[in-house]
Amino acid sequence: MPTRHGRRSGIFLFLAVVAVVAGVTVAVWRGTGPLPDPPGCTATVAGRTVDLEPDQARNASLIAAIGVRRGLPARAVSIALATAYQESKIRNLAHGDRDSIGIFQQRPSQGWGTVAQISDEYYSINKFYDALEKIDGYQTMRITEAAQKVQRSGYPEAYEAHAPDARALASALTGYSPGGTFTCVAEQPDGRGTAAAATAVLTKAYGPLDVARTGSRQDFAVTVAAGQDGNRKGWSVAAYLLAHADELDVTEVSFDGRTWQTGDQSSDGWVSSDASPTKVTVSLG
Repeated sequence: MPTRHGRRSGIFLFLAVVAVVAGVTVAVWRGTGPLPDPPGCTATVAGRTVDLEPDQARNASLIAAIGVRRGLPARAVSIALATAYQESKIRNLAHGDRDSIGIFQQRPSQGWGTVAQISDEYYSINKFYDALEKIDGYQTMRITEAAQKVQRSGYPEAYEAHAPDARALASALTGYSPGGTFTCVAEQPDGRGTAAAATAVLTKAYGPLDVARTGSRQDFAVTVAAGQDGNRKGWSVAAYLLAHADELDVTEVSFDGRTWQTGDQSSDGWVSSDASPTKVTVSLG
């Protein structure tokens, strides 16, 4: 039969175990515990925070990059993102209602293109912008009205519910809200990226860029000279690299006084550094 002392020791041990488990649970819930934050990206603009899973972040950053390449206002990107939220949750789906597919659930039977074409994110995003630019005054319409004129959905008001998140995300991804408003948590790459592959991905999204190799490793810098729009394009390129860090084996991105790194440091977001305001410098695994 257990002694009183033994029972007391057992109770203390049980309480200690409960306290440890509770402490770990709270720490993990806060993202500061022994387990790392899950991969994903976050945009924080004017007090609004938008969380994206990795595949959503890649698609959202591509929607923004193509908008920047085409010289479209951030409003156009907001409309595209709100539409993508409603139609696919910003995912490149291989299925949908009737013959709808892709990020915007475009239908081959309605003249959007072939299944193979619409399945290509670059094609489908450009087709959406092609249609949007034909709408007179889309820049001043409510987001849901502009989206509906492109999509002709059975639920014309559905896009408006996504407008606040779309505006915040578009502002961060196009560089209108600079200074690291878009950040990601990404694992340290286990592969070896190449400057050639990363440059090819960037130029496919943004068009020709001023890219130069730096150092002896597969590192490079994208020169984005400040113009009338300040350094918006630089922040857009930086955000795109973060969203595609896993795909490109990125380990570090620096721009305009801030640096971001993969691995455990990625949870810290952008930290102060002496990074150039005109060069987005990139290190690869």
